[in-house]
Amino acid sequence: MVAGRDRQQALERSRGALAECEVEGMPTVIPFHRAVVADPAFAPADPDEAFSSHTRWIETEFNNTSPADAGGPASLPEAEERQKLVVEVGGKRIEVSLPGGLSLGGGTGGSGGGATRKAAPKRSGAAKSGGAASGDSVTAPTQGTIVKVLVEVGQEVAATDTVCVLEAMKMENNIAAGVDGTVAEVKVEAGASVSNGDVVIVITPAE
Repeated sequence: MVAGRDRQQALERSRGALAECEVEGMPTVIPFHRAVVADPAFAPADPDEAFSSHTRWIETEFNNTSPADAGGPASLPEAEERQKLVVEVGGKRIEVSLPGGLSLGGGTGGSGGGATRKAAPKRSGAAKSGGAASGDSVTAPTQGTIVKVLVEVGQEVAATDTVCVLEAMKMENNIAAGVDGTVAEVKVEAGASVSNGDVVIVITPAE
């Protein structure tokens, strides 16, 4: 972004700034902008001459002869093969991608003193917060507000059934039962605020 006492000075400063600007490792539109601020239709040589560019000038009239950006994909090193690993964070399982050469132990991805693969901890039947609970505890995956409770005590549910809806960051998240069974306790109601890991529903697993 540049400024000047008039359009001509702003254009001159734009040319200077773009000439000095260098970005490596990724493609950019810098060559395109250099071509635009040098085009007579956008920047006439005579400052008293009116420019002829308009809102559709790029699509209809501009002759883009700017060279390919040297920082584009062709100059990047070839990406190495990556490995995927499932980890558990705050009771929620997510998949992460790691460099293929990273040692995770157990003969995966090389050798040496790299990170060690550990089995993801099993979800505990007790509440992380909000008091102890018998059976399998369904917990909030993040901080937010309960907007709907879709089950009641004594109701049978399947593992994939949505038991309540949590709003977080202006997005609604369906919280699933996670296990087949019967609802033993409902610990929240619509409008309640919860933190990551709070128990919302307790389910007695089916035998």
